[in-house]
Amino acid sequence: MNSSPVVYVAACVLKNFDEDVLLVQRPSGKSMEGLWEFPGGKIEKNESPEQALVRELKEELGISVKSDNLVPLHFVSYRYSDFQLVMLVYGCCIWEGSIKLCENQQAFNWVSIENLKDYKMPPADLPILEVLCS
Repeated sequence: MNSSPVVYVAACVLKNFDEDVLLVQRPSGKSMEGLWEFPGGKIEKNESPEQALVRELKEELGISVKSDNLVPLHFVSYRYSDFQLVMLVYGCCIWEGSIKLCENQQAFNWVSIENLKDYKMPPADLPILEVLCS
């Protein structure tokens, strides 16, 4: 069996007062550029998934999230051609600050649950849609 590196990431389903979900667009020059995804990123060594999300949401979107406000939703294990992705997905509807693109992001959009499937997303994000849209 081919041994691929395992990459651990944390992602967040941020919901606003209208129950819309935030999607961010992957930047040009990176793999899967232009696709829409849930915000988050790699879990660093000695970092919990919650700590990773608090850090990533601050770096990427300029918002402050408390780890106590992150609710575990789902996890995804997906094999890409060159690595195995393990994504821990959390929900959150409480944060401080206004969302702005801070780090290499193309765009963001608030999307209603029923319209999420209209956005082209990385394959590993698709199981999250099944959970949110069911």
